[in-house]
Amino acid sequence: MTRVQWRGEQIAGSTVAIGIFDGVHRGHQAILSRAKELSNGRGVIALTFDPHPSQVFAPDRAPTMLVSLEHRVELLKHYGSDAVVVIDFDRGFASKSPEEFVAEVLVKQLQISGVVVGQNFTYGHKAAGKVSDLIAAGALYGFAAEEVQLQSSGGVPISSTRIREAVAHGDVSTASQLLTRPHRLEGVVVHGEKRGREIGYPTANLGYSTASNTVPSDGVYAGWLEVEGKRWPSAISIGTNPTFAGERSQQVEAYALDEAGLDLYDRGAIIDFGWRLRDTLKFDGLEPLLVQMKKDCEQARILTRL
Repeated sequence: MTRVQWRGEQIAGSTVAIGIFDGVHRGHQAILSRAKELSNGRGVIALTFDPHPSQVFAPDRAPTMLVSLEHRVELLKHYGSDAVVVIDFDRGFASKSPEEFVAEVLVKQLQISGVVVGQNFTYGHKAAGKVSDLIAAGALYGFAAEEVQLQSSGGVPISSTRIREAVAHGDVSTASQLLTRPHRLEGVVVHGEKRGREIGYPTANLGYSTASNTVPSDGVYAGWLEVEGKRWPSAISIGTNPTFAGERSQQVEAYALDEAGLDLYDRGAIIDFGWRLRDTLKFDGLEPLLVQMKKDCEQARILTRL
């Protein structure tokens, strides 16, 4: 039997919304909304998969994730599901035929009354099952099956891939619009070079997984830093600090505006990106850098407190 993890109360006779749901963006929210309507109050289950199928079959080409699994579960509940089922995606599960997936998972394990998917949904071994097959299976087993058309913005379909590309180019404003909330990085505050503290701008240096986080391109951003439920408007820097000598890897640092003396080391942290302010620049010394940093903080202060 397929191994499933329930996040919430098991609900027989519910309507299930199926997808990877990375980002839980506007398109995913439309699927959840339709599942809520179809359920007629009997409950909605969001069925998702972890890890991403590409991580199993093509790990070298697997996409970075827009949200962690735990955040994905939280968002799926926030946008309408009463419970979330996470299927452990492995080669054994991927070998199931479309008919086996429906009979074993949807009918036997979840005992659904309805199912809602996006119009590009596929399932079963080698993605052989299409939406039309799912509708036919519903007629056979006695559950309703529907597809939801892809949502668009600016005439272009909304997808996790599109949002990843926007983030990778630093266009966090577009990402926020498509996600309906700021793009987020999650990690732990780690020790850095402590240079920010020395020059009057102490930053929280985020240690993060490169596989489970989609990192914006190098630059300076306005957004928010959150640690253990406390949230501060922040100026955020991503890059290698080219003004200073030496080679270093890409760093993500958040300066909590007007908050001096924060001790955040080794604590779980969240950085939410609202706006891109500028590219990363190499300055001719510390003084011009400090002048620009003051301008960045002033701009970030205005944007985050609108």
